[in-house]
Amino acid sequence: MVTDTSNGDGKTGKTRGYGHGEVDTIMSVDDVARQAEAMAEGAPDHAALHALVDGVPEVAIDGLRAGYGKMEILHNLTLAVGKQQSLCLIGPNGAGKSTVLHSIFGFTNIFAGSITVGGTDVTRLSPNEKLKAAGVAYILQDNSVFPDMTVEENLWMGGFLRNRPAEAREAAERVFAKYSRLRERRSQRAGTLSGGERRLLEISRALIMEPAVLLVDEPSIGLEPRFIDMVFEILEDLQKSEGKTIIMVEQNAKKGLEFADIGYVLVSGQVAMAGPGAELLEDPQVGRLFLGG
Repeated sequence: MVTDTSNGDGKTGKTRGYGHGEVDTIMSVDDVARQAEAMAEGAPDHAALHALVDGVPEVAIDGLRAGYGKMEILHNLTLAVGKQQSLCLIGPNGAGKSTVLHSIFGFTNIFAGSITVGGTDVTRLSPNEKLKAAGVAYILQDNSVFPDMTVEENLWMGGFLRNRPAEAREAAERVFAKYSRLRERRSQRAGTLSGGERRLLEISRALIMEPAVLLVDEPSIGLEPRFIDMVFEILEDLQKSEGKTIIMVEQNAKKGLEFADIGYVLVSGQVAMAGPGAELLEDPQVGRLFLGG
């Protein structure tokens, strides 16, 4: 958000900020960052994070230091989420939220620490190995459909690691059976779909490999409110009905925390606060910094 702010001499400046609320609740990005840094002083320890897990962790990160090239973005990060649970990462811009997803999937340099999925160490596996062998799928935040391919062909592309093309086609038919919106458009070019339909296609394409874990980066970005609700309903169904574990980054912090079983606030590559999603929604500090009031 950008708002005019008086600087005392009759002139106005532009302040970049977060939030939804009234003008007097708007904070600059710098203010949010400074106050978020202060939250990190009471950061939860390993035991507190694991206490939020329902049962044995399906995905666990321990002491992770990771980044891009030689630049370290995540500093001794710990994370834990159970099977069929959902975890939402929120925090100021540049906190390292997407880098957590990138690290789990194999897009970063790992300097130290470990990542396990289903009890198996996957720290050094490639993205293809994590998808095929560990059942970890990544749903990108950018529009990643192939616009000149049909909906059906896009789904087939999700099965590029399957041993037989017929397996991808069979999985695509299961998707069509589940989502009539895609079935009705199976022969339509993906580039002609609405924003919500494209997001549904991106999620469905990730399901072709039948993953156990979904990494979801900004599912609501660029969508109209009615499509945002649809996407979160789909994700809830995948978690509750199909037993998927979901780790999500969501800038719409209110929507993300309403959805998630567990919420983490990331600050400067570390977990500054954690708790049940519903409890973080009610936390006044989280509300002031990330929920617009």
